Amino acid sequence: MSEAVAHPAAEAPSGATYLPRDATYGSITRDIAAPVFAPAGWRWWTAFLVTLALTLVMIFAILWLFIEGVGIWGVNADVVWGFAITNYVWWIGIGNAGTLISSMLLLTRQRWRASINRFAEAMTLFAAAIAGLFPILHLGRPYLFYWLVPYPNVMTLWPQWRSPLVWDLFAIASYIIFSLLFWYTGLIPDLASLRDRARTRFGQLVFGAFALGWRGSARQWRRFDAFYWAMAAMAVPLVISLHSVVGLDFAAGLMPGWQETIFPPYFVVGAMFSGFAMVVTLAVPIRWGLRLETFITPAHFDAMAKILLMGSIIMGASYATEWFLAWYAGNVAERLVTQFELSGSYAPLYWLMLLFNVALPQLFWWRRTRRSLSAIFAIAILINVGMWLERLLIILNTLSHAYLPARWSDYAPTVWDWALLLGTLGFFTFLFVCFVRLVPAVSMHEVRQLAHAQAELEDDDAVLA
Repeated sequence: MSEAVAHPAAEAPSGATYLPRDATYGSITRDIAAPVFAPAGWRWWTAFLVTLALTLVMIFAILWLFIEGVGIWGVNADVVWGFAITNYVWWIGIGNAGTLISSMLLLTRQRWRASINRFAEAMTLFAAAIAGLFPILHLGRPYLFYWLVPYPNVMTLWPQWRSPLVWDLFAIASYIIFSLLFWYTGLIPDLASLRDRARTRFGQLVFGAFALGWRGSARQWRRFDAFYWAMAAMAVPLVISLHSVVGLDFAAGLMPGWQETIFPPYFVVGAMFSGFAMVVTLAVPIRWGLRLETFITPAHFDAMAKILLMGSIIMGASYATEWFLAWYAGNVAERLVTQFELSGSYAPLYWLMLLFNVALPQLFWWRRTRRSLSAIFAIAILINVGMWLERLLIILNTLSHAYLPARWSDYAPTVWDWALLLGTLGFFTFLFVCFVRLVPAVSMHEVRQLAHAQAELEDDDAVLA
């Protein structure tokens, strides 16, 4: 019954066709639900085994960290933040972007979001959960992480409210809870479709339980829309405030290069930029692996490439603003840090970051590049690398070149730093590989809405003709 009700949809963008003209409600549901019900093929099993191996690498790296302590990393007395905090900021940026992208595209009525919002929101949950691990691992005594929570105790112990760690704990916890509710709400109509198509009693019971009695009535759709749109409206300020808190982790410090009011908006834009790049990076293999070429089309990549182009321009302006403020403020330490960025020990990485984040995305000015899946996939991966380098260099350039020249020292990561980074990338992909086998990677009910809107638009054009 959930598949039979045509839900009204906003008008499709003028001149944009994101579905084949012969798409029907039945064909859309059948093709998107196929990866959930069909036997897993060699593509899925290969991805599963490779990512499982990398997940085991992550687990072993964490266990060894617990046994030996943070001394196995490359951190030292001066550069006390290293890969762990770099990875934290990078992952939380990617995590912030999924819900932000989905909610902003919904509020601006960008109907093409129907093909990407489901796995973009799942990306939020997985990335934010992984990000939350790193501050705990970096504590040195991770078994005492609960001290950050204001809980009643006989020692009258309370957190230090001026500590960014406390801000991060509340920000991440509230964001993960909200993102889970937002993702699950959008999933309910599709769970009902899976319930109706399940061939086994067990599948019907499981999908039916999570569908919460959804029948697709007009009354349920009205309540669904009201709740879903209200959550999308709340998501935007929540995401902005969360990543502003991450930016304040640095801006609230006293180190040169960090005391900048631009950091909160700069981190928010960076999160959207890296998040969209990760959505593109995920969309290409999902499109190929699940055979969803009908629903994730070159037109979708064209639209996302334009957003990446806009993000690269804003990021370039942010870098230039940092340089200008360092010169204009007249602070010697700030100028030395900026000079060190451009010509110091990590200068090759800094120029590589500028190449990946600012220069290469300018290729998206050309439509041919935006429509080339291989080109946009390669550029998206390099943007992810560039944004990770940006997070790393924010830490290294300041901590290795702070106020006291006698304390200047360089940072060198160890094999355990790289193992934990590689392992979390594998774990993130492992969660995605499992995700696409349990629920539809593309929102069925929103694609059906898009098909309905596209058909109405074509009918109107035929009448006018």
